[in-house]
Amino acid sequence: MIGKLTGLVDTVAESTVIIDVSGVGYEVTMGSRQLGALPPVGEPVSLAIDTHMREDSIRLYGFASEHERAWFRALQTVQGVGAKVALAVLGSLSVADLANAVALQDKAHVARAQGVGPKVAGRIVAELKDKMPALAPALSVSGAAPSAVAELPEGLAARDAVSALTNLGYAHGEAAAAVSAAMRAAGDEAGAADLIRLGLKELSQ
Repeated sequence: MIGKLTGLVDTVAESTVIIDVSGVGYEVTMGSRQLGALPPVGEPVSLAIDTHMREDSIRLYGFASEHERAWFRALQTVQGVGAKVALAVLGSLSVADLANAVALQDKAHVARAQGVGPKVAGRIVAELKDKMPALAPALSVSGAAPSAVAELPEGLAARDAVSALTNLGYAHGEAAAAVSAAMRAAGDEAGAADLIRLGLKELSQ
C-alpha cells in the first residue's frame, strides 16, 4: 500500500496529477482545492496518499497532509458517502471549515459541495460529530499553526450569524470563531443581529 509520495509535479489535469518519483509517474486523484494548492510543474511535492485497491484497478488519492487524509477516510464512514463524494467535500471545504460545519451542525455549508444533497450533508454533520475529538485539531497545509474549531452552543441565532458572515465573504472557520467570541461577550441569549455586529468587530481587529 502506498501511503506517501514525494517527487516532482509532472502533469496536472482536471482531477488528477502525475507525480514523477525517480522516473516513475504515479497518477493521483485530487480535489479541486488540493490541485489548486500544488506547486508548479517541475517543482517538488510531498503528498499523503490513500490507496484504493479493487480487482481491476488501483487508485491513489492525494492530500496535502495526513490530517486531510484522515478527514477523507472519516467522511467515507458516513452512509452514502464514497470516495467521490468525500473528495468533493474536501475539494469545496478546507478541513478547518468542515470541522466547524460539523461542530455547528451546519449541513447547509456542507451541501455546497458538488454532488452533496441536503440528506447526505445532514448525515455527514450528524455522524461525524462524535468523531470530532480525533479529527478536530486541524493543521494548516504549512503545518505552522493549529486552526481552532469553534464550539458554539446550539441556537438559531449563532447559525444565522455564521451564515451571514460567510455570505459576506469570510471563511467559515473565521466566521464561526468570531461568532463564538461574540457569544462569550454578549451571552448565550444574544440575537443574530448583535452576534453579526460583534462578529464583524472581532474580524476587523
